[in-house]
Amino acid sequence: MTWSDFYLLCFLVGFLLSAIAFFGGALNLHLPFRMHLPIHGGQHVGGLHGLRGGLKRGLKGGTHLSWFNVSTMLAFLAWFGGIGYILTKHSHLVALASLGFAALGGLFAGTLVFRFMARIVQATDAHMLDWDYRLEGTVGTVSMPIREGGTGEVLFEQNSVRKSLAARSEDGGPLTKGTEIVITRYEDGVAYVKRWDEFTKL
Repeated sequence: MTWSDFYLLCFLVGFLLSAIAFFGGALNLHLPFRMHLPIHGGQHVGGLHGLRGGLKRGLKGGTHLSWFNVSTMLAFLAWFGGIGYILTKHSHLVALASLGFAALGGLFAGTLVFRFMARIVQATDAHMLDWDYRLEGTVGTVSMPIREGGTGEVLFEQNSVRKSLAARSEDGGPLTKGTEIVITRYEDGVAYVKRWDEFTKL
């Protein structure tokens, strides 16, 4: 294997794995296999959304954001391989000089990715207060009709996440699908709700 072949292989591996990771997460694609890489932190490759969640879980679990993570290593590999291949094919530098420039380019790319990831963590690593998880007072809509004295389902949004819960009418009356409601209490996995217009009259 020549130096150019080695650099090309590094570039292809780094670029293809980065593309799979990004588009798999951004487009919410479910691959027929899971990618497990032996990187500190045990993150799954999965685009920005998965990356942000993994980083937040890691920091809250008492770990730190390591330089040696999947994203920075793939960025290093792709840039290292790409720069090294170009230099070996289109310059008259000796192999050692090409290796040095390729390594510097890879470190530069890895540093950029690391700084970007650190900014994401800093922007999203806010400590959640207890009231952020309270359901009482949350506004939502009925997604599955609630029969008189029966149980249906409601949809609502909490902390920018759409959720659903089993629900019953507070007064035992029926509620049709699409009715705007307010959760008044939550007990034993069931949300008790009132119509929004009734709630605002109180």
